[in-house]
Amino acid sequence: MRLVFAGTPDAAVPSLRALLASDHEVVGVLTRPDARAGRGRSLRPSAVREVAQEAGIPVLTPRSLRDPEVRDQLLAWAPDACPVVAYGLLVPPDLLALPRHGWVNLHFSLLPAYRGAAPVQHALRAGEDVTGAVTFLLEEGMDTGPVLGRLTETVRPRDTSGDLLARLADAGSHLLVGTLDALEAGAVVPQPQPADGVSLAPKVEVDDARVSWEQPVQAVDRLVRSCTPAPGAWSTFRGARLKLGPVHPVEGGPQDPAELAPGEVLVARDEVLVGTGSGPVRLGQVQAQGKRAMDATDWARGVHPEPGEVLGG
Repeated sequence: MRLVFAGTPDAAVPSLRALLASDHEVVGVLTRPDARAGRGRSLRPSAVREVAQEAGIPVLTPRSLRDPEVRDQLLAWAPDACPVVAYGLLVPPDLLALPRHGWVNLHFSLLPAYRGAAPVQHALRAGEDVTGAVTFLLEEGMDTGPVLGRLTETVRPRDTSGDLLARLADAGSHLLVGTLDALEAGAVVPQPQPADGVSLAPKVEVDDARVSWEQPVQAVDRLVRSCTPAPGAWSTFRGARLKLGPVHPVEGGPQDPAELAPGEVLVARDEVLVGTGSGPVRLGQVQAQGKRAMDATDWARGVHPEPGEVLGG
């Protein structure tokens, strides 16, 4: 089939590479415009644009798919299907009807659970043991279209959202190719999503990633892992923001750490503990404003927390 691929971040790259290696023909790519990134805030192309340009595939970077140029270009490309992975723009109704096999979206949850922009982060924060990915046909509703294929993935105890998303992106790329193969062969029947089990997974904003140390230890652990690497969990120390890498729940230790007040910092010889609502966690990597990331013990040697000082106070 002739395909126009729509995607933007790193998580979409395995699917684009798999399609380029398949029997299908990628005739064009839609991706978000170049965005500012890094300390210099210079304009950088999306991960998908870089791969497409390396492969010599034409790329369109509209700010909106309602731009008449987009429709004209899609008509010229004449795709049989438009696979979509983490693109980031809504497809208007008039474009949904253009490819005869529709817009086939790869979504990183087991729909109808976790509809929205951040399914992996929300699944981790909720403590799910199993998640997965589905392919489905885009329609006007948000992630409501009929399902074409699915796979499951076990959530590992220490997974971050980055870890889990990487595995889903890799496995999902094979699911996407297989779904397109089946569509071409007429071997798949779209299945409506069930009415039960619907949940939402909106974008996780920076404010959502702030740690509340009054929460139980499991909730703190899941929040931090779900926000790693983006947007990055954080707290404050002496009024300045402190970014947090994954923490580790602990039992026992010096000076009865289970009795630490929420947010209270205890510096031991080879670890830094922080109290939560139900027990301590051991800090891993931390990053103070304007500083590089470092081990929490190195950070503590530099700032010398006083007895009773807290994070988030």
